[in-house]
Amino acid sequence: MEYKDYYNLLGVAKGAVQEEISKAFKKLARKYHPDLNPNDPTAEGKFKEINEAYEVLKDPEKRKLYDSFGPNWKEGQNFQPPPGYENSQFRSGGFGGEGFSDFFETIFGQAGGGGGARFGGDPFGRPMRRKGHDAEVRLTLTMEEAYRGGPKSITLQEQVRGADGMPHLQSKTLEVNIPAGVKDGAKIRLSGQGSPGSGGGPAGDLLLQVSITEHPLFRLEGVNVIYDLRLAPWEAVLGCSLRIPTLDGPVDMNIPAGLSSGQKLRLTGKGLGKGESQGDQFVRIVIRSPKTLSERERELWDELSEISSFQAR
Repeated sequence: MEYKDYYNLLGVAKGAVQEEISKAFKKLARKYHPDLNPNDPTAEGKFKEINEAYEVLKDPEKRKLYDSFGPNWKEGQNFQPPPGYENSQFRSGGFGGEGFSDFFETIFGQAGGGGGARFGGDPFGRPMRRKGHDAEVRLTLTMEEAYRGGPKSITLQEQVRGADGMPHLQSKTLEVNIPAGVKDGAKIRLSGQGSPGSGGGPAGDLLLQVSITEHPLFRLEGVNVIYDLRLAPWEAVLGCSLRIPTLDGPVDMNIPAGLSSGQKLRLTGKGLGKGESQGDQFVRIVIRSPKTLSERERELWDELSEISSFQAR
């Protein structure tokens, strides 16, 4: 298995705190985001790598496994389930994005199978037919994956009873169809993929709880996507035409003259959800002023301040 140094990818020390890791990720994600680097064929690959690294290092449980097991961290060797694991629900890892490394989830259902007295029986001593318990894990998606939907392979580890009667971990890969526009917190049900039944009963269901990961360019407000557009003062005053990133790819947008910081422009249908409940993308204006000026620039600003009739207060 290829080992990737996630700390090196993000440019942080192994002992870095979460704030340092988050800050490094945001800086690199903005630098290599494909929408902001349309002429750089390597940007997408770098963007995926730093997303993969961040998905592991931001999660204390996955980071601990990574630090302990190195290239074999995903398999979580030597992990011992706690007492009462039969009814436990465990947090999952992230799946980064299309083309990212799969992150293993651990599902501890009841140790099913052909147990007799353990599961009870009918008056004739035969094991009762019982459906297995439903299992629930978290499925982490990027905003782009949630917006577009489509097929996705996920690899899980489930606990089953072996021939020796002892519980064993085994991997299985499932093909999941992600509904386009799926919302954060939504659940996707996979019938028959949960804990095995007893006495010949059917398996339970597997519930994937959607968790949409942090994005370097956008943030979510319900089903709406918010993007902060930085403008120079003259761009805000005079208006301009700019290429705006969206979850569906960049679009050209005319920025009207006379905007102020905090105002929002709408891109209809570029949010999450579907049909009548689909959200929009809002472009929030953030006007930035230069910190340093040349002598000529200062003269021009001074001149403008003297001749302008605009009153800000």
